[in-house]
Amino acid sequence: MSGELVAVLAVIIIALAFDYTNGFHDAANAIATSISTRALTPRVALLMAAVGNFVGAHFGADVAKTVGSGLVALPTGRDSLGIVFAGVLGAILWNLITWYFGLPSSSSHALIGGLVGATLAAAGTVLWRGIVEDVILPMILSPMVGFVLGFLFMLAVLWIFRHGHPARLNRGFRIAQTFSAAAMSIGHGMQDAAKTIGIVVLALYVGGYQDSAEHIPEWTFWASATVLALGTYAGGWRIIRTLGRKIVDLRPPEGFAAESVASAVLYFNALVLGAPISTTHTITSAIMGVGATKRLSAVRWEVAGTIVGGWILTFPAAGLMASLVYLMVRPLF
Repeated sequence: MSGELVAVLAVIIIALAFDYTNGFHDAANAIATSISTRALTPRVALLMAAVGNFVGAHFGADVAKTVGSGLVALPTGRDSLGIVFAGVLGAILWNLITWYFGLPSSSSHALIGGLVGATLAAAGTVLWRGIVEDVILPMILSPMVGFVLGFLFMLAVLWIFRHGHPARLNRGFRIAQTFSAAAMSIGHGMQDAAKTIGIVVLALYVGGYQDSAEHIPEWTFWASATVLALGTYAGGWRIIRTLGRKIVDLRPPEGFAAESVASAVLYFNALVLGAPISTTHTITSAIMGVGATKRLSAVRWEVAGTIVGGWILTFPAAGLMASLVYLMVRPLF
């Protein structure tokens, strides 16, 4: 077996390992609200999220192309494979740290930050225009959009059903949450499975096994979707508790509104813009916006502040970890 093939396989394996951590780290994105409102039991919610992630992965080609070819420019060869390996491993380490502390940080930005950090450590070329347009701006705008749309959508729900019987409405919205949680799960697959696909494609390209960083072999969809689904079903209870209970007390109408808004934002960015946005940022900000319709004090802003701090820290922290990993693994490549 050639050295290049071993290196390519190592990157693919570490990318799928990241995919698995992404599954249990970000499982909360799709199901925390449904569990906290008792619309779904935990295991049913996890199974739904796993299936949704699997389905959604097959619609994330544009996001995969952005990650694979729009963020860094790497020449073919084993040195570049070492950069990709280090970037993904740095993202995994950050995922594990934030999972341990129950902090719903962005796996997406950990992955991109890790890739950029390792590339900079190797004196490689970072496509800063792509980073700004496809990562930084969406990172800033998607939480703002999620918050505002969550607030407005919840106001509309409150007005439309203002004369409804509370118990009957709660039962109806619990049923509706089955569909909004499924939509959220598919949106998560569109975004997060697609990012791993982009890394695998990048590895195939710089390893010399295909001529373009934009061509996506069919098997990469199945591999990434399957591993993400398995990771999702493994669960991420620490983060589920943070999103579902610690930010704001949710009832079924609020849970439905937050999931509906977040999934719409994910779909628009994946299918229209091809932008790799954070599912974590989107659903968390939607939950905050929905909760703010009760009163501003209903949102536990100290918890929200900690989460936002994690968002800001993720990109540079994962980049720093990846750069240190690159210095350690460089002799192996």
